Amino acid sequence: MNIQFHGGARCVTGSMHRLEVGGKRFLLECGLFQGKRDEAEAKNRNFPFRPSEIDAVVLSHAHIDHSGNLPGLVRQGFRGPIFATPATADLGGVLLRDSAMIQERDVEYVNFRRQEQGLPPRFPLYRLPDAEAAAERFEPVRYWEPKEILPGVTLTFLDAGHILGSAIVSLRLREQDVERRLVFTGDLGVKDAPILRDPEPAGAADVFVTEGTYGDRDHGKPEALQDSLFAVLHRTFERGGRVVIPAFAVGRTQLVIHTLRLLWEEGRLPNIPVYVDSPLAVNATEVFRRHPECYDEEMMEEFRRGNPFGFDRLTYIQSVEESKALNDVRGPCVILSASGMCEHGRILHHLAAAVGSRRNTILIVGYQARETLGRRFVEGARTVRIFGEEHVLEAEVAVLDGFSAPAARAALLEYASPFAREGSSIYVVHADPAPGQALVKALEALGGANVRFPKPGESFDL
Repeated sequence: MNIQFHGGARCVTGSMHRLEVGGKRFLLECGLFQGKRDEAEAKNRNFPFRPSEIDAVVLSHAHIDHSGNLPGLVRQGFRGPIFATPATADLGGVLLRDSAMIQERDVEYVNFRRQEQGLPPRFPLYRLPDAEAAAERFEPVRYWEPKEILPGVTLTFLDAGHILGSAIVSLRLREQDVERRLVFTGDLGVKDAPILRDPEPAGAADVFVTEGTYGDRDHGKPEALQDSLFAVLHRTFERGGRVVIPAFAVGRTQLVIHTLRLLWEEGRLPNIPVYVDSPLAVNATEVFRRHPECYDEEMMEEFRRGNPFGFDRLTYIQSVEESKALNDVRGPCVILSASGMCEHGRILHHLAAAVGSRRNTILIVGYQARETLGRRFVEGARTVRIFGEEHVLEAEVAVLDGFSAPAARAALLEYASPFAREGSSIYVVHADPAPGQALVKALEALGGANVRFPKPGESFDL
């Protein structure tokens, strides 16, 4: 039995790891790679294996960097089941359909520009029928209920506390007379965060695969989020500007809305409009309402009192016409829209309209992978390219890491400590080089485990 790391190796995007046990091959994740357009195009279109030879997929959660290339996998011949928690299966279907529609719309817009420049057209990675076909392959598995998914492979999901339905993947692997236990964190959530339950302990294992997104830093305290958000809003509104927030439609958007609602109830949010411009966020929020099994006790109590994802000044935008009209709104406002890394979707139009004014603020509330537009904002670029056109960046860029859903350094080390024992193996994935290497050193200091930071394509016997 062995594991090979294809995506999410030394980068924070495109998560995809292939395991082989007893002649059967399955994937942990099948995410979209995000970055430079040509590099992303090549990696997402060309799998490093034959999709038809993959027998199953295990999905830790629904975020597109973990699930977004499932339609491409199906399009190229995969016909096996996709195992996920019930909430992830529901969200995954919504996200994959939305991803297909966004790709089709974005390519149409880009091709209009390319035609003007005499350039050949581009094509989407996949279309809506491919996303529909992938959604039909989901097989829900409840938390804590072991299931043999392939001969010699038993899966158990534990709560990861990252987004709705997210799971820590526990696998019992058997090949002839050899048995191994492998634990994969997916993206590990934050303890004591609002809305979801805390990550669950998984016990000891022979092999531990952990994300390391924030392996070199810690977030601010959760209780400081409201104050930090209020400060950004207050200074922007004093300038008469708008706050544009690129946010993943699942998880991050609901957390920001929840925090804005708390500010509203405390009387700290001015009487300004807040828009969620994402049909996906609307649909995802409805999925949130259908899965109370994922919430902590405080959020369950908020549901009993009313809608924790709504308040008087909040408007959910659905149609393209309504979305376009937001750029004509006069005076201060807040606009949340996807995608979270500013690579696709309606957020690009709002950014293009906002970046040129010093009154406005671009508020970053999540990790931005290398070579993405969001990363250029964080790194202080003077100009940014949106839909192929250069824009001078005059707007303020604010970063609130506390909204980011993945666990930070201290929490990652705390969770990893039971696995850092003599004879075990730890693999750090879903991390850029600097935080990944920092986490490797810290994990090595915990005990006698063999800690590795795999390169793309690197494989290891289990």
